[in-house]
Amino acid sequence: MSQRSLHDGIVGAVITVGILLGYYVSPAWLLLPGIIGVTLIQSAFTGFCPVYYTLEKLEKPKAA
Repeated sequence: MSQRSLHDGIVGAVITVGILLGYYVSPAWLLLPGIIGVTLIQSAFTGFCPVYYTLEKLEKPKAA
């Protein structure tokens, strides 16, 4: 699985869970997808994405 596919799946799942929790539990949970949206906007300008950063740190070293 490519890093981009993994990133899209993680971000999509977090946004969906945030919206569901906002609807069924408390409207305060809608802050979660809002924060993800702001992070995506800042990532477009700075090139830094916390999800990609974490995936790179977790990536297994490749055998030589």
